[in-house]
Amino acid sequence: MKLFADRLKALGTENAFKVGADIAKAEAMGLKVIRFNLGEPDFDTPEFICQVACNNLMSGNTHYCPPAGIPQLRETLARQISETRRISVRPDQIVVTPGAKPSICYTLLSYVNPGDEVIYPSPGFPIYESMVTFVGATPVPLHLKESKGFSFTADDLGQLITPKTKLIIINSPSNPTGGVLSEADIQSIAEVILEKCDNTVRIYSDEVYEKILFDGSVHHSIASVPGMQDRTIICSGHSKSFAMTGWRLGFAVLPTEEEVECFTNLNINIISCTPPFSQAAGVEAYISPESDKAVAHMVQHFEARRDYAVPALNAIDGITCAKPSGAFYVFPNIEGICEKLGIFEAHASLPQAKARQLSPSKLFQKFLIYHHGVATMDRQSFGSIGTEKLHFLRLSTATDLDSIKMGIRRIDEASRDKKGFSEFMQQLEQYL
Repeated sequence: MKLFADRLKALGTENAFKVGADIAKAEAMGLKVIRFNLGEPDFDTPEFICQVACNNLMSGNTHYCPPAGIPQLRETLARQISETRRISVRPDQIVVTPGAKPSICYTLLSYVNPGDEVIYPSPGFPIYESMVTFVGATPVPLHLKESKGFSFTADDLGQLITPKTKLIIINSPSNPTGGVLSEADIQSIAEVILEKCDNTVRIYSDEVYEKILFDGSVHHSIASVPGMQDRTIICSGHSKSFAMTGWRLGFAVLPTEEEVECFTNLNINIISCTPPFSQAAGVEAYISPESDKAVAHMVQHFEARRDYAVPALNAIDGITCAKPSGAFYVFPNIEGICEKLGIFEAHASLPQAKARQLSPSKLFQKFLIYHHGVATMDRQSFGSIGTEKLHFLRLSTATDLDSIKMGIRRIDEASRDKKGFSEFMQQLEQYL
């Protein structure tokens, strides 16, 4: 009898957290590492939000609470979603979860059987592909092209829909690309879904970056299109918009009472409830008159960092970088660097097992950490199926501008360091 269940072989991970071990190892070797790996605002949670949590803790709000969420937060979220999406949402359609990730898991467990097809964006949040394979569904990556600003069209989606399609995942603004779907995009995508899918197919609309938009862009939800609210699970949360990553506070808006009961029961089985003092702080984040100013301050900095990073990366020989319209990431194409440094040839010379483990972009990503002190994420960390010939990095710009400038200078130096890359390959085993 084996120790671990077979199903664990199908479970992926989020490499943004695993890179921490490489960073620690590189710093133990004497490098000071610029960290572009984690998608976490470098701002602290606003004090007025923290104070509400402190008051609740000190007043004894430390006990179990309703598994679907405290009434005050569900009422607040219902008003906010109704106003911003121009739809009617009731508090009893909302389930509060510890962060937005549980909603991904709950959705795959609730709607998808083994063999059902799930369409999801690639590159995309890594947990999409991870959970699709974990539940035994058939992954159908919707490849987002650099030439289209990492957006996609209704035709792109329509070509992937089959009678076996059970779930379609949409993420706008996007992690890792910062791509944003326009209102026209959303409308045409909805029309294809309404034409090709029956009402048992669900749309998982990940809107967690909804407040982080640039150049005057406006967030649009597919649930706002007539006929789509009854098919759509809206997922969002507090982590990105309010710099509350460690609070673990997210929510799902569900179409029917039966689906709310399902998600609530999963909460009961897995977490019991989301901490009530976190939820009380979550209410404050939405109702405080100070919130809009705090969010705007963060977004202004994220936009300024993007405005520096994109042209600076494009100035490096061997890189092209699309300009994102939201979130706090840039997603440069490094194919030219891989050619210049001989990374493709180095990868082809690896033993077959190693070559599967290490893509060309992964080799450059590790070279950046261990020889130049820059932590990034490789393309295959955001969906690996069908990506063998795609060579990108993700840089999180949720760090200060001086660090961004230094990190990009180091990437430029690395892009010309053919000798250093050759030495890195000779020492590769010590970095794995």
